[in-house]
Amino acid sequence: MSGIAPWIDGGQVPLKRVPGEPVSIRADVFADGHDLVAAAVRWRHQDDGEWSSTAMTALGNDRFQGTFTVERPGTYRVTIRATIDRLATWARAVRAKLAAGQDVRLDLAEGAELISAAESRASGDDRTALRQWHRAVSQMAEMLTYDTSPSGTSPPRSTSPPRSTSPPRSTDPAQSASPARSTDPAPRSAACHPPTPDAVVGLVDDHELHAVAARYPDLEVATTVDAATVLVERPLAGCCSWYELFPRSASPDPTRPGTLADVVDRLPYVAGLGFDVLYLPPIHPIGTTNRKGRDNSPVAEPGDPGSPWAIGSPQGGHDAVHPELGTVRDLRRLVDAAREHGIEVALDLAWQCSPDHPWVTEHPQWFRRRADGSIAHAENPPKRYEDVVPFDFETDDWRSLWEALADVVRFWIAQGIGVFRVDNPHTKPLRFWEWLIATVRSEAPEVIWLAEAFTRPRVMEHLAKAGFSQSYTYFTWRNAKWEIEQYLTELTGTDLAEYFRPNFWPNTPDILPEVLQVGGRGAFVARLVLAAMASATYGIYGPVFELQEHEPRPGAEEYAGSEKYEIRHWNLEDPTSLAPVVARVNAARRVHPALRHNRTLRLQRVDNDYLVAFTKTAITDDGADVVLTVVNLDTRYPQSGWVDLDVDLLGLGPGTPLHAHDLLTDARYEWNGPHNYVALDPTVMPAHVLHLQRAVSHP
Repeated sequence: MSGIAPWIDGGQVPLKRVPGEPVSIRADVFADGHDLVAAAVRWRHQDDGEWSSTAMTALGNDRFQGTFTVERPGTYRVTIRATIDRLATWARAVRAKLAAGQDVRLDLAEGAELISAAESRASGDDRTALRQWHRAVSQMAEMLTYDTSPSGTSPPRSTSPPRSTSPPRSTDPAQSASPARSTDPAPRSAACHPPTPDAVVGLVDDHELHAVAARYPDLEVATTVDAATVLVERPLAGCCSWYELFPRSASPDPTRPGTLADVVDRLPYVAGLGFDVLYLPPIHPIGTTNRKGRDNSPVAEPGDPGSPWAIGSPQGGHDAVHPELGTVRDLRRLVDAAREHGIEVALDLAWQCSPDHPWVTEHPQWFRRRADGSIAHAENPPKRYEDVVPFDFETDDWRSLWEALADVVRFWIAQGIGVFRVDNPHTKPLRFWEWLIATVRSEAPEVIWLAEAFTRPRVMEHLAKAGFSQSYTYFTWRNAKWEIEQYLTELTGTDLAEYFRPNFWPNTPDILPEVLQVGGRGAFVARLVLAAMASATYGIYGPVFELQEHEPRPGAEEYAGSEKYEIRHWNLEDPTSLAPVVARVNAARRVHPALRHNRTLRLQRVDNDYLVAFTKTAITDDGADVVLTVVNLDTRYPQSGWVDLDVDLLGLGPGTPLHAHDLLTDARYEWNGPHNYVALDPTVMPAHVLHLQRAVSHP
């Protein structure tokens, strides 16, 4: 065997799935000489003692594929077992000899021996069925007669029509390969009606015979190789929508900062928008040394709250809650209240400290020093973060540091947190993440990890390989049609899809992209729809997103008046809010299984470079749920064009009349066949999210 796929880093990287998702394994399987081979994918959950198995299908040119569906969280081991398919090789030889008019009596006798060998390995009804096929093949060998004239042999003669000689089929699916009754399948009038070539072929090629025998292969000639490890996480890892907010800006009273209790009161609003995860930036005490002022000013004015990412003060560190926000008990109340709304709370893991963090004095060896002995501040030249000092992950005392950070994670898990967004993981050692995630997963496998790493592609990919459940992406900067299509193809059509779960964010507290700065309402809606429909995991930073905040800090791709450095107050009742659109988008994701994964995303052709279109279908066998998304990328002008659907791929048929129901506007259209016209105005609605169904004809 060779060419196993997917095969990530020599099989060292697990494939990622959630329950209900398929795993498809491909491999080149061949043998010396002309023998046919059979292969099966076998898998076993970490808690199971028995293996499950499914036959691999020949794709041609010695390529085989087998698919199974994972059912529950945990780790699955997957192997491929291949063997010589002696019965199929025998059947092929019999067919060839019959076509050439050659004597096959000995071949049938040899086939009977092969069936008898399979019978000896079988049990129950399968053994009974194989015994009957053995008898049928043996008797057919005895019944054949051949012309002995000098001109040579000829095919067996008969004046009777061909008829099946295999055991009667059961109507019970569970016993589909077993005879319904123990009836001797041999012909009753051998002397008068010797079997025809068609009857011989019908027996040796009997599908049920081969299916039953395949369950009992000759393992003496079998080869088994490891094919994959599959990490199955809980469903939220594969499909969820994130909503980020700053608790200190959640107060309904403009005269005071917000608290965790205010966030509890905000939960009905977040639930009404339809989000699954409420993500809170760091909620810990904030240092005062070198505190940043508004708009990242290096000098803070009196009353400036500082950046939440400058973690730690005499009031506590990474396992404490900022007193102005509340207490650890308040956080637990928030977690419990969120669950009642179907929402999970995610916390930020930012492995860095304010110079005032207790660890700076308690464990000075955990931090780097400069040549003059001063503690090193965080920097990404020419940027400097004087209010933050990074950990030295290569310190001689690294074991104690790593364990202390793991204890922080354990502490928040004990408070009910099962989701973490990790700040800048690419600035920490990859081996640290491999260790931390594996350690925590062994204790709390339900934990979900999101990597916030806008960095080089290979580093982002390796973080996913290290165990992160989801990953930030370059989606924020993909705006042109060709960029979007190329990126979606990379994320869903390559091996990246096996281990890298993309999480699309139109905006973040750090990033106000240019398209949102200048594009107006249409740009916000278009980016929302693209993120939520193209990726099963996505998020927005609100309420600045739905309120369409778009003023940048001069010369920066960043918000003016950023909540990172000051407390804001928001009017959630603003009549221009996009909240109703956000709620519609998330409702579509909840109702339609096609939108809960990325595996069936397929680009569809549109004859306009300002229009991008793609479909998703359900991963069930029937693929009945079909959703087409079309987005106008022009933020100023209406655009129109013709969408050409790949109806064969979608299982709709070339001339199928279609109902197209827009999940954003509730509009309904009647389409005929694959070629259909769309027109989208960014000032009204820049996107279609169309549920496609076959139209029902009425007499």
